[in-house]
Amino acid sequence: MSPRNPPVLESERLILRPHVAQDFDAVARLWADPEVVRFISGIPATREESWARLLRYMGHWQALGFGYWAVTLRDGGDFVGEVGFANFRRDMQPGLDDVPEAGWVLSPAVHGRGIASEAVACMHRWAEQHTDWSETACIFDPAHEVSQKVARRLGYTPRPEARYKGGTVLVMGRPIAR
Repeated sequence: MSPRNPPVLESERLILRPHVAQDFDAVARLWADPEVVRFISGIPATREESWARLLRYMGHWQALGFGYWAVTLRDGGDFVGEVGFANFRRDMQPGLDDVPEAGWVLSPAVHGRGIASEAVACMHRWAEQHTDWSETACIFDPAHEVSQKVARRLGYTPRPEARYKGGTVLVMGRPIAR
């Protein structure tokens, strides 16, 4: 896989594809939703912030050979969220030490349908087959129990909490199966 050509991944109900500039309106709607950002920042994103996020996702593939995918429904092609791996070089203590950070955010329209678990499992299968990583990590607001359940279902276990942006975050880790 070339960093300039992110792969398209497929699961039973989903297609995970590289972001394109034409995703901007969908990305902006997603990140402007108060329910989406409730446990992330608590503040809906502006269109400018969503544009920067979209470019950051695309740039990850260019710079690091991994990144985020746009999650679309196989039936109809609707954009329903984003999942992937990143190295945001977060200023947190303790840090992730360049361990790829898994993340996911899905539209409330698909919550409760197993879409997050399906998409996150799909991206981890890619990581197992196409990277030399020994582990991945994810961070959560300690109150975000739903995403923690998704993480546990996929093999993540709690690590020591960390400090980030003046608050405490839950860190979870998962070894990469080979």
